[in-house]
Order: sequence, then structure tokens, then C-alpha cells
Amino acid sequence: MFALVLIAVVAGAMAQRIAGLGFGLLVSPVLVVLLGPFDGVMIINLCGAASSLLVLSRVWRHVNWRRYAGLAASAVVGVAPGAWLAGNVPEAPLEICIGVLLIIALLASQRLTRSSWRASGPVPMMSLGFSSGLMNAAAGVGGPAITAYAIATRWDQKSFGATLQPYFVTTGLSSLLTKYFFSGGHVPALEGWQWLGVLVAMVLGIVAGDLLSGRVRPAAVRRIVVVIAYTGAVSTITKGVVELAFG
Repeated sequence: MFALVLIAVVAGAMAQRIAGLGFGLLVSPVLVVLLGPFDGVMIINLCGAASSLLVLSRVWRHVNWRRYAGLAASAVVGVAPGAWLAGNVPEAPLEICIGVLLIIALLASQRLTRSSWRASGPVPMMSLGFSSGLMNAAAGVGGPAITAYAIATRWDQKSFGATLQPYFVTTGLSSLLTKYFFSGGHVPALEGWQWLGVLVAMVLGIVAGDLLSGRVRPAAVRRIVVVIAYTGAVSTITKGVVELAFG
């Protein structure tokens, strides 16, 4: 079971390096199914922040710090209700909610891709930033809402992918700390060697992403991430429904 976790972390870190996002989308369904929605998402928040911090050192000069500040401030406001939901909703309904939220976010971002509408001003930034923070804390998947913002504003891919890295560091750490507070100091029950294995898997994924970044188109990686995310979301919903039906 833990081998599947490591494989998911390697794939997520690789996607994060090549496309700028994808860690939560790839890893969240796997960890939620294997470790439960609360522990799984806490680990995703921590690993997502660490992986983005490692990637940030390579894309620092392309970050749009003004947009980062607006999005991050809005997202942090959404973290608190998301963390409360994660700590107070029973496991099976929470798994169903995570899967449904993921599918809705993916459908919305794909719908915007085919639309000619262009957003501007603070309202789209604040509303989608808030939604991203809430989903990151509750489900570990803040990427689709921010992707929807990038598509709606026609944000340049290089700047968008770079700006996501400090953004995910901020939302991941704020989600982790808020849930730690709401849960009374709960920490996922992983052994020391398992934490080390997750760290090594992240580094391997980023190194592999570095090697592939000039050879693989980010758009192709995003398409693969979306397909896997849909599959994972359906699996998560199915697990929650089975647990509700059979206890």
C-alpha cells in the first residue's frame, strides 16, 4: 500500500515540475483512499508545499508577485472553512464531497478552456482564490480553481506555472497549520522511514521532471493529470458510497 503512495508522490512531483501543477490532483485520490481523507489531505498539504518550494528555486525569476499576493490572500481566507470541514465531517461523506468537488472543479476549468470569455478585475481573483484555498484545505486540490482563473484571464503559462509555486507553499502550509489547530494537534501516523521515503520520492519526481521539462509539452502533462484526476475522483466517491452503504 505504501508503495502506491510513493509512486503517486513521484508522479505528482514530476507533473508539478513540468506543468506547474498536478501534485494534489494526482496524489489526493490515492492518499484519500489509502490513508483516509483527513490524514491523506494533511500529507498532501505538507508534501505539496515542500514540492512547490523545491520547484520554486528553479522558476523564481518568472513569478508574478503581484498576482501571487492577491491570490494567496484570498486563498488563506478560504483555508479556515475548508479545514473545519475536513475536521468535522465524517470520513465517508467527506470522501464523497472531495470526489464531487474535484469533478466539479475539473469540469469548470475545462469549460472555461473552450470559452472566449475573458475575466478581469479583483472579483474573479478573490472568488477563485477563496475557492482554491477552501478546496486545498478540505481536499488537497487547490489547482483547478486557480487554473480556471488563469484560463479566464489568459495568463501566460510560464508566469502562471512559476507563480503557482509560492502560492502552493502558502496554501499548503496554512492548510496544514489550520487543520493541526482544529484537530487538537493531530499528526498523520507515519513512521520515520515512511516520511523519509515520501521526501525521497518528491526529490526523485522533481529531478525526473527537470530531465523531461524540455522534452514534454506542459499541455500534454496537464491532459494526463486531468484524466488521472477524474479516475481518482470517481474512486474516492465510490469508496465513500461503499462505506456509507455497508458501514
